[in-house]
Amino acid sequence: MTTLTDPAPPKAALPPARGPLSSAVLSTLTGEPRVGATALPSPAGAEPFGDDLQLALLLCYELHYQGLPGVPDQWEWDPELLRFRGEVEAVFLTGLRARLPEGDDVSAVVEELLVEPIGGGGPSRHLARRGEWWQMQEFLAHRSVYHLKEADPHAWVIPRLRGRAKAALVAVEYDEFGGGHAERAHSRLYTDLLEGAGLDPGYLRYLPHVPAPTLAWVNLMSLLGLHRSLRGALVGHFAAAEITTAPSARRMVNALRRFGADKACVHFYAEHIEADAVHEQVMRHEVIDDLLTQEPALAPDVVFGIRAAELVEDDFARHLNHAWEQGSSSLRVPLPGSLPVPLPAD
Repeated sequence: MTTLTDPAPPKAALPPARGPLSSAVLSTLTGEPRVGATALPSPAGAEPFGDDLQLALLLCYELHYQGLPGVPDQWEWDPELLRFRGEVEAVFLTGLRARLPEGDDVSAVVEELLVEPIGGGGPSRHLARRGEWWQMQEFLAHRSVYHLKEADPHAWVIPRLRGRAKAALVAVEYDEFGGGHAERAHSRLYTDLLEGAGLDPGYLRYLPHVPAPTLAWVNLMSLLGLHRSLRGALVGHFAAAEITTAPSARRMVNALRRFGADKACVHFYAEHIEADAVHEQVMRHEVIDDLLTQEPALAPDVVFGIRAAELVEDDFARHLNHAWEQGSSSLRVPLPGSLPVPLPAD
């Protein structure tokens, strides 16, 4: 297991392109930053939830996090790349809004989240009831694209809040980042989990493996976090994540114990049962309530953020369930040594 003195795991190599948009981004990022760079293609007409657009968007977003291997930091603020990212974001955002009903009743939407459907599906239920170890490893690989930077996307909203809403959200983030203890940060706990599950803990190691629904699930957080105009939606998304995590984490603990998994695997999810039960109350009664007291016009955005979080989570769950019901891999490239064959690419 990694110790605090160990160097950070190396970043994985850049993934292969999945279409013209991601190909253009990869070609750009592997070149030298320069004024007047070749214009990137228009994403008009691209599938908002497809592999090509989602990979292109994630590559752009990663420049604002831990960067990409071999890519100069100067690309982060390249005007042409930012223009392209804005156009891609517009396609994604339009696609999200087209699939979601409008509304401004935050209390009603939150109440819906608090009631889990009886006999519902979802990966955590499948893994707890009858899942196999190779499916658990696939699930953990999917989630690694986010959990190795857990809570970073939501941190973007902190300077965009004020008063009690800001202080309360910072308190939640403080817990996410380990309460001042690096070894307790959730991203560090996930590194330990991956090692305990026999998986590679490298940052973005499984990016070439994961499909569009996983990328969209991660990209939504960055989309909402990087735009002040979407601050209400980011708060809604964060609240939805905290409300729904504890029940699923409890099922994951049961599943991992059923497999006799390493204690580091169990610890990551056990940590989320208690912590997120508290965070749910803080997000609902301190962050959302105070934000809407200050800015009541943000209510539709909060609702959008909650519903968008549910939408991409449902897409992700359907993808995994469909693949596993067929006895196939839910990954574009199966993990080494796994039985299933890959699903065909888009």
